[in-house]
Amino acid sequence: MLGTLLLLCGGLLGLVAYAYASTTIPSANPSTQQQSNTYYWSDGSVMATQGSTNRQNVDLAQVPKLVQWDFLAAENATFYTDPGVDTQGMLRAVYHMATGGEVQSGSTITQQFVKNTYLNQSQSITRKFREILISLKIGSQLSKQQILQGYLNSNYYGRGAYGIEAAANAYYHVHASQLTVSQGAFLTATVNEPSVMMLADTDPQAKAQAVARWKYVLGRMAIIHKISQAQEQQYLAAGFPTPKPYTPSAGMSGQTGYLVQTAEKYVEAHSSLTEQQLGHGGYQIYTTFDTKKVNALSTSVAAMEKKHLNPNHRSADKNVQVGAASIDPSTGAVVALYGGAGWDKGHWTDNADATGVPVGSTFKPIDLAAALDHGAVLSPGQPPSPITPDSKFNGDDGITIKNQQGRPQPDPGDPTGLLHQHNDTTTRWGYITLRKAMEQSVNTPYVQLGEYAGYDNVENEALKAGLLRTSLQYDTPGFYIGTSTPSAIRMAGVYATFDDGGVQHEPYSVTKVVAEGQQLPGFDKPKGTTAMPASTAGTVTDVLQGVVKNGTGTNAQALGRPAAGKTGTTDDYKSAWFIGYTPQLTTAVSMFKEDPKKAGLQSMQGVGGYSKVFGADMPTEVWTGYMTAALQGQSIQQFPPAPQPGQSADEYGAPSPTPSATASAPPATPTAPVTPSPTTGPCQGRKKDCASPTPTDTSGTTTGGTGGWTGGGGGGLLGGTTGGTSSAPTPTTSSTRPGRHP
Repeated sequence: MLGTLLLLCGGLLGLVAYAYASTTIPSANPSTQQQSNTYYWSDGSVMATQGSTNRQNVDLAQVPKLVQWDFLAAENATFYTDPGVDTQGMLRAVYHMATGGEVQSGSTITQQFVKNTYLNQSQSITRKFREILISLKIGSQLSKQQILQGYLNSNYYGRGAYGIEAAANAYYHVHASQLTVSQGAFLTATVNEPSVMMLADTDPQAKAQAVARWKYVLGRMAIIHKISQAQEQQYLAAGFPTPKPYTPSAGMSGQTGYLVQTAEKYVEAHSSLTEQQLGHGGYQIYTTFDTKKVNALSTSVAAMEKKHLNPNHRSADKNVQVGAASIDPSTGAVVALYGGAGWDKGHWTDNADATGVPVGSTFKPIDLAAALDHGAVLSPGQPPSPITPDSKFNGDDGITIKNQQGRPQPDPGDPTGLLHQHNDTTTRWGYITLRKAMEQSVNTPYVQLGEYAGYDNVENEALKAGLLRTSLQYDTPGFYIGTSTPSAIRMAGVYATFDDGGVQHEPYSVTKVVAEGQQLPGFDKPKGTTAMPASTAGTVTDVLQGVVKNGTGTNAQALGRPAAGKTGTTDDYKSAWFIGYTPQLTTAVSMFKEDPKKAGLQSMQGVGGYSKVFGADMPTEVWTGYMTAALQGQSIQQFPPAPQPGQSADEYGAPSPTPSATASAPPATPTAPVTPSPTTGPCQGRKKDCASPTPTDTSGTTTGGTGGWTGGGGGGLLGGTTGGTSSAPTPTTSSTRPGRHP
């Protein structure tokens, strides 16, 4: 009998030895490698998780040491000294399964890691035997730290959370690195009974079990001397760390889809990550989006739509869309977006970042900035003359536009063969200042100013201020009154450049990306670059304050703070804009109409009961409502004093009180060209024409010529007056064409 027993034991040991020798560590289950991407608001709270599995793996170093020992104390105190299996626990588990008793799981951390990562959750002797063999063998390939890290990242903790990082957020709204010993003791309990423990905040019975298990874990921590008995009593006296209320992982409804999309594209543009790599998950993406401001912007749009739009009773109100973006001018951080009705409503295009909506007269401040910086050729063959907001240009309707050589621009569509720029009204403005033309959004002065300043200078000014070349229209007179189609984000960025004294900050939406506990490079805050002299930006701001005080932007006075801005409207009222700013915040709002089944902008005449839809109306209402909420509680700040006006010149033909202030006739001696000034004095080293008197800006609308652009009055589709050039055909771009993402 003894011989037989020895033979059997020897044979069994031989079989075990053979099985061990022939066992290989299999590849990890694909499901255990699946992770989600987590997106965070600017305050660090979770904005959304994207992916089928709510898991974000972390390095063991990111889990506090004592929280690690919470798990070890409760599950496997000898983890760092055992071979990966507990012989007694193993025999006990096999006995119970063989005799039909209660099925027991692996008793060591290593065995549970192997089950989670390489095997499955089935309860059988075969699976248990493989688990034991792999657990014995895995120690030769992985360190104890790697095994513990894999265990913590692979467990299911309830509330849809896989891994300790997701669990820390699901139960306590913190990162794993922020967990306390007491919270870790509770999370240890969730591993054994996740379906029960996940209800510990609402179900009294579940909470009683959770409290008992929590006390057990703290007691074990004291027994193995990881905390003292005095510390144990302190934790017990502090009370059970009740989990936060359970809220399912944030989806992509409302504005979240647009925010996630914007952040994703920023990550792809500023790192080596591809869309496919991001799709595999495991990234923690920290954004610049402010949850309160995003909600305030969405609320303001909803309030405007409820007040003015009724598509069920007014057909003109169907398919009206809004896009908006808000930027911190001091950094370029995109703090809020409004992309549309929401992915959950079937609206997939991000209106805040789409190109295809002409900006109209909101482009005119760029014309003015270019002329301030480079002057304008008012007399053929002469150097550029200095320009200020007090420079006078012909504001009458139907004037003939000339180039720098003094030759009229051709227009084959006009009976005369020459280009005659039109305004929205036939008002006889005569020669008016550029300040007045900006306030009333009169087109003709700014089209002529653009021609005299030169297309290249205006285009370069736009690029330096933050626009993308791909969004700029070709060289025609209509360019100067907004035929270009930048996104709301980009236009907000341009006005933020004016707001920050001429310093351009590239709009950005991501501050940090973390993968496997490591921060990826490429997401430092963009550095500001000088796009224009501070005097130029200050002068433009002064003029745009006038738009709000005296011009088409007076509805923005409801904000009750110093504000600068510009309305924009385009030909046939196909788009309407308002872009404005305070010293703390810059926001652009666009409004347009497009049938989702048929690309191309439609006229908004009749929308909201308005015969003509201007940027001064509904877009300004959205801007004012949002800015009021976004700036609530912040101090009222003043803009810097306007720069002192420098030397200025007028267009030929303008009456002038003094001969030196105007080019009333072709000068025998050229007007002084724009040259750098000394580094002292009011211009502070900028150009001599650095300043202008305090401007007031109202945008008036002007109607375009046949087939022409309406540039901007009252904040029209192209921004400002709705006057345009007959030679500037309607762009073929659609508002659904994807834009460049910040």
